[in-house]
Amino acid sequence: MEVTMAGQRKSIDCRDYPSEKNCSLKMSGTEEEVLDAAVQHAVSAHGHANSPELRNQIKSMLKDEAA
Repeated sequence: MEVTMAGQRKSIDCRDYPSEKNCSLKMSGTEEEVLDAAVQHAVSAHGHANSPELRNQIKSMLKDEAA
C-alpha cells in the first residue's frame, strides 16, 4: 500500500538563526512534524522555555520546501 503525504512540506534551518552554539541542524516534513521537532530541539539544545509563544514564533519561521 502506497501512502502519499498531502500538502506542502515545510522546513526550518538553525543556520538561518545564528546562536552561540553555531547549530547547523535542518529539518523538513509536514508542518506539524517540523513544528513539534523544532520546539523540542529549541528546548533541549538551545535552552528555550517550552511555551505557546515559542511554538508560535517557530511556526512563523517555517519555510515552504521546494518541490
